[in-house]
Amino acid sequence: MKSSSENSLSVKFFSAVVGIGLALSFSSCKPQEKKIKIALAMPLTGDIASLGQGLKKSVEMAAAQANESGAFPVPLEVVPFDDRSDPKEAVNVANRIASDPEIVAVIGHFNSGCSIPASRIYGQAGIPMLSPASSNPELTTQQLSSQWIYPKLIFRVNTTDNVQGNWGAEYVIKKLGVKSAAVIHDKTAYGQGVAEEFEKHFRSLGGKITAFEGLQTGDRDFRALLTRVKGTQPSLIYFGGVFSEGGILLRQARDLGFKGYYICSEANYDRAFIETAGPAAEGALVTFLGSLPQWMPSAQKFIEDFQKRYFGVENKSYDHYGYEAANILIEALKNVGPDRSKIIEYLRTIKYTGVLGTTQFDDKGDTLNKTITLFKVTNGQFHPFDSQPKK
Repeated sequence: MKSSSENSLSVKFFSAVVGIGLALSFSSCKPQEKKIKIALAMPLTGDIASLGQGLKKSVEMAAAQANESGAFPVPLEVVPFDDRSDPKEAVNVANRIASDPEIVAVIGHFNSGCSIPASRIYGQAGIPMLSPASSNPELTTQQLSSQWIYPKLIFRVNTTDNVQGNWGAEYVIKKLGVKSAAVIHDKTAYGQGVAEEFEKHFRSLGGKITAFEGLQTGDRDFRALLTRVKGTQPSLIYFGGVFSEGGILLRQARDLGFKGYYICSEANYDRAFIETAGPAAEGALVTFLGSLPQWMPSAQKFIEDFQKRYFGVENKSYDHYGYEAANILIEALKNVGPDRSKIIEYLRTIKYTGVLGTTQFDDKGDTLNKTITLFKVTNGQFHPFDSQPKK
């Protein structure tokens, strides 16, 4: 999708690139190919690598399209880094990114538990950060703290857990008539964060929380935990976490005789959740941040282009967010060139029309789009069940 500002490159952009080129040409006898480097920090291996790999494909497609259009005098290069969904590795990745002066921005990370510590390193280095998936509110609200002494350089194109958790709590109380719930999370900044938002709002609406428990990511037997939870007699289990644990948790809960509602956060919206849960997935509810691309007229070209470039590869649930984040960054580059501080300033006031509709950021760097969609598993497939429109 092209915004109205996608015209010829500005003189400033050419000057910046030429300046970089001259510096490099004098620093070596051998001619070097000039590039504009964008870092991509995602889980490219591990339990949720399929989501990270999907985002990688989308970001690379956006960069390839920009290169093919001839929009830049030098090519864009996407440099991938694998954080393995591990906060410690995310810090290592962030330090590697920060040590490369040629990287102008980073798209990432996926997990909030990776994004939050990594963002502080990007803050120190002055590198703009665009997240296509991290939803813990702290990622951006930390920039309003007196302890944040860096520029406000964190942005995200997806909405946040306080919106998702609150909506889920309202839905189950007001539309399903649920009065008691047990909450389970995966102890990560993402999973525990969204679970806490659900719990807080559920209580505020008069609901009773019978248990609040954490599980260990990577474990595969949750029967002892579920036995304790089932003993508190909840009419619903809420899970905050990802599909690698969410599907197993649901299957084992049903095996133990739990017959109540099961609702979980958006990182369970993946075919692997249904496959892992098996028949137990039937009737499960999943909240999702935003809308799926196939429902959005603005995303149809993205779907077509993705299938042409990656024939036979299934779109993952966050792919269009990665594509949008990349194109927003590309829009900034077209207007202000490969200058980190100028990119940051441009993103603060951007009004970009693309796959997600119109994206603008508030003073924290959060998108103004607040859509939440609810899915129900029926006949082994995710089906839209209800939604909260954009505000």
